Amino acid sequence: MSDDFPITIFHNPACGTSRNTVAMVEAAGYAPKIVEYLQAGWTKTQLQDLLAKMGQNARDILREKGTPAADLGLLAPGIEDDAILDAMVANPILVNRPIVITPKGVKLARPSEAVLDLLDNKPASFTKEDGEVVQLD
Repeated sequence: MSDDFPITIFHNPACGTSRNTVAMVEAAGYAPKIVEYLQAGWTKTQLQDLLAKMGQNARDILREKGTPAADLGLLAPGIEDDAILDAMVANPILVNRPIVITPKGVKLARPSEAVLDLLDNKPASFTKEDGEVVQLD
């Protein structure tokens, strides 16, 4: 199935939202390509391409919690996308996760059930790690 409907997830295994997204995609019958971006890193071109496909800017995917974003001055108003992207390349943790690519589009899957909009098939049912049951109607 995954050859007909390729899915790539830029994943951080330490993140519950990211783990739930991967599990939800797998529960729907897909075998996604997992990219652990903290190890793989980013290129500026790659991030610019993802943002263009998402229709968003760098600040929209900037992760503030648990990152050096504030220390790097990235939260101040007026910081250019270019500066944020350069910081993301230097510090991959600054990119919020998970980012999911399917033939239906690209999106930051926060909350994890946002990934359902990108899938042709949905799981029959899904319960998140914390016990929350995802409504799939």
